[in-house]
Amino acid sequence: MDGRVNNGGNKNAGRKPKIDEIKLIEALDKNIDQEEVFAVLKDLIANKNIRAIQLYFNYRYGKPKESVTLSSDNLSINFKDLLRFD
Repeated sequence: MDGRVNNGGNKNAGRKPKIDEIKLIEALDKNIDQEEVFAVLKDLIANKNIRAIQLYFNYRYGKPKESVTLSSDNLSINFKDLLRFD
C-alpha cells in the first residue's frame, strides 16, 4: 500500500471552487467602480508608473514567452551516465 490515499493532506490546498471565485467577483463588483479603477490606472500610466504599464500590457497583449538560452562551450553531457542507477 502506498499510503498516499489517507495521508491527511492539506484541506486548503489546490484551486478554490469556481463558485467561490464567482462570489468574490460579485462582491468586488458591488463595492468597486470599474470606471474609477480604469481612471486610476490611466493616471498611473500617464505618470510613467512602470508597474501600471506592465499590468496594462500583460493583460492587453499577454506576457511575452519566456525563453532560456543554454550554451555548452563544446561540453558534451551523456544523460545516460547521469541517470545510471547502480
